[in-house]
Amino acid sequence: MWRRWQTVGERGSILALLILAAGCGKPQTPAGGGGSAPGGQAAVSPPASGTEKKDPITLAVAGPMTGGGAAFGEMIRMAAELKVKQANEAGGVAGRKVKIQLEDDKSLASEATSVSRKLAGDPEVVAVIGHFNSDCSLAAKPEYNRVGVLQLSPGSTNVDVCRGGEWTFRNLYRDDQQGTFLARFARQALELKKVAVIYESDNYGSGLKKAFVEEAPKIGLDIATEETYQRGRTQDFKPHMTKIKAAGADGVFISGLFPEAALIIKTAKNDLGMDVPFFGGDGLSSDDLIRLGGKAVNGTYITTPFLFGTGKESAEAQQFYESFKAMHGKEPDTWAALTYDACGQVLEAVRSVGAERRAIRDFLAAQTSKEKGYAGVTGVTYFDEEGDCVGKPIYVTQVVGGKFIVSPRQLLE
Repeated sequence: MWRRWQTVGERGSILALLILAAGCGKPQTPAGGGGSAPGGQAAVSPPASGTEKKDPITLAVAGPMTGGGAAFGEMIRMAAELKVKQANEAGGVAGRKVKIQLEDDKSLASEATSVSRKLAGDPEVVAVIGHFNSDCSLAAKPEYNRVGVLQLSPGSTNVDVCRGGEWTFRNLYRDDQQGTFLARFARQALELKKVAVIYESDNYGSGLKKAFVEEAPKIGLDIATEETYQRGRTQDFKPHMTKIKAAGADGVFISGLFPEAALIIKTAKNDLGMDVPFFGGDGLSSDDLIRLGGKAVNGTYITTPFLFGTGKESAEAQQFYESFKAMHGKEPDTWAALTYDACGQVLEAVRSVGAERRAIRDFLAAQTSKEKGYAGVTGVTYFDEEGDCVGKPIYVTQVVGGKFIVSPRQLLE
């Protein structure tokens, strides 16, 4: 069904309309059952965890704490620290304190594989919040599923992250949903007709681009040209943007992460004088896009799973915002909110069914409707049979005056 755009002022309640979610059930397996891992390999019985009643509950948090994605990792870490601090100040969970085991995957699949082996093999770890990058979640998934430990990602959106992984979940949308949305946003909200695509050649960038270009011809959006690059290796984007300018595109879709996006937009505007809209997926959603891109990134549109600053947030969201800022001296972003919710959902499971790995996993798998889901800062989280949170909304933010604001253009049904 075609969507149309409207300004925030015209409707005044966009966030309330977008926060509706939908999902269906993920089949449960009996508690203590072996299940199966990708490739038909039987899952080994998970080691007992938290055997001493008063031992701390160990919650692992894995993500890009250093490297090119460190800005994401910082928000993830700070949100987890806040949630654990609040839990412990309230007396712990089921009478036990909670502690974080922080692991750095450096945004690299090879590092994520090593991290997954370490965490899955540690019987004190009850669950893993992570990873952030889709490449990392995909690389870590086989080990978590082989051993049997919950992996709940607050950031990985590639369509294959949860597929075939009994123990793998996420609390945000998939890239097929985001890519389709972005194509419709370009055509209907921005009224573009001919768009160029520049994408990163990893699972996130390629998967998001694929959904975008598949949707484009269905809605009358022409793809002028496609350019690709490698994260951390491509430093000069002038050849790419020269080709895009020559193709006559009236808009540019960036499917990648914020460090490269900042360079792409600066090159296009400052070096080549391009004056067209730039827009991208949630990989651009970081304050460091503005820090690196400066005035050039003003006007950029970005999809995101959650937004502060609408004036329509729940009381819990507002409280989280103020608590985060008071503790860390910084404003939380989308990824902080999603991480906070992921930690809260796992701790709710421990509070309800105990700290055994299978019980935690089955508790989440049984959250198959809005009524059964976890009500958090980012809305209600619940899952389909694959562990995907398919009903989470998609918002659009825009850089204006060096800040992220709620875009005046949104897609409505």
